[in-house]
Amino acid sequence: MSQLGLGNELRAIAEQLARAAGDMALAGRKSGDVTATTKSSPTDMVTQYDKASEDMITAGLRDLRPDDGIVGEEGASRDGTSGITWHIDPIDGTSNFYFDIPMWAVSIGAVDEHGPIAGAVYAPALGDMFTAARGEGATLNGNRISVRDNTVLSDALVCTGFSYHVSQREEHAKRVATMVGQIRDIRRFGAAAIDLCFVACGRLDAYFEEHLNSWDLIAGQVIATEAGAIVTNFSGDTVTPQEVLATQPGVQKALIRLIADSTKA
Repeated sequence: MSQLGLGNELRAIAEQLARAAGDMALAGRKSGDVTATTKSSPTDMVTQYDKASEDMITAGLRDLRPDDGIVGEEGASRDGTSGITWHIDPIDGTSNFYFDIPMWAVSIGAVDEHGPIAGAVYAPALGDMFTAARGEGATLNGNRISVRDNTVLSDALVCTGFSYHVSQREEHAKRVATMVGQIRDIRRFGAAAIDLCFVACGRLDAYFEEHLNSWDLIAGQVIATEAGAIVTNFSGDTVTPQEVLATQPGVQKALIRLIADSTKA
């Protein structure tokens, strides 16, 4: 199978499983039967639907792609032999989910030896399904999407996120306070996968955050890239979960400089 053919196959699987898991979680949220515990800090939450969503997705992958590897936020782990590994965030934005704020999503992304190849990010409460395959473009609810055309930093709407750890949150808050006077405004939605997709479809000019994990990044990265975004670290080099900057091209260089200047401030 060609790489384009494989990418589209993986894209369809990601969409299918994200929709099934997301609709299940949304029904659970609407039922009002949601309990939560914490993980790495008091603000790092997990609900029974995070675990149920991951179980549903991994069961589907075992049936559809039994030779692939799996890395899941809630502990799913499997070594594969196919060269494809899936990175799963069963509910990205669990605090939003718990408080019944609609900014949460199921994020499923696949990587091969060259990096992200396909992914889907499904935000059930918003009714938004974002998908992409490498070399095949990105879509929102089946329609092709692209980044916003803007070259003026002062007109840029920028999104960010905050670490679960207090000391890191305080440092980042200082950086944001320095930046906010030089851009249109700052948004903080609380779900990295959605933030990346909002850059992809032009709802945001840029998104940046530190201290993510692979499951936060992979699906949104391929969607943003295929929509025309540039996804790097804060210096414009290869992206890692530790530093993620996704921008439309017109403000990328100016935003790199602004982040650097704000970090020194």
